[in-house]
Amino acid sequence: MKKLVLLGALALSVLSLPTFADEKPLKIGIEAAYPPFASKAPDGSIVGFDYDIGNALCAEMKVKCVWVEQEFDGLIPALKVRKIDAILSSMSITDDRKKSVDFTNKYYNTPARLVMKEGTVVSDNLSELKGKKIGVQRGSIHNRFAEEVLKPLGAEIKPYGSQNEIYLDVAAGRLDGTVADATLLQDGFLKTDSGKGFAFVGPQFTDEKYFGDGIGIAVRKGDKAELDKINAAIVAIRANGTYKQIEDKYFDFDIYGK
Repeated sequence: MKKLVLLGALALSVLSLPTFADEKPLKIGIEAAYPPFASKAPDGSIVGFDYDIGNALCAEMKVKCVWVEQEFDGLIPALKVRKIDAILSSMSITDDRKKSVDFTNKYYNTPARLVMKEGTVVSDNLSELKGKKIGVQRGSIHNRFAEEVLKPLGAEIKPYGSQNEIYLDVAAGRLDGTVADATLLQDGFLKTDSGKGFAFVGPQFTDEKYFGDGIGIAVRKGDKAELDKINAAIVAIRANGTYKQIEDKYFDFDIYGK
């Protein structure tokens, strides 16, 4: 009888393994200094589009989200050493990053823009940027774009740890401008008191070499199981209206793109 009870208990424990595996928390890396995608509320909690999308995906996958804050340029290293399981922090899908991580399908797509003093003229060839100090977030696609495209034109590129630091120096006149995601610049700077007197200048930047195929969620190389689950969850929240509800909370346009 004892043997039968023991065998029964073992069978139950084996059957329950997938359930426990499914309940393992998903540790998601995020930089909370990128409004309206991720920033800190007065009470210290994380808020923003990325944060809400992540929580919606976790709810769809029936797993607990554990958010791990990290500076942007430390997110991929943190993923590689298994400090986190995924990166959901407005990270562009680029060929260069694909060498280090695997990406889900996009969850949004917007162009990059340049912000400078209102009335500044910048033509499509960007020749007016010669001698101008342009701030970029260190480790971002905008950093690479500025170094490879704007710097050869004579612009002086200044990398910073966060976009918020850049805004302070643009407003104070220590920088002539910054290049970053258009939505980020609009909501995080131009719509604020600090952004008064500044505006988008020059063309939109959409070159896939630098800006990739949209914004995706990164997982460790070869982690196909996690990738498939997150991709399925993205499709599900787009289909059931959850994505649209979150989108409408932050934007008055279709941020998903074509």
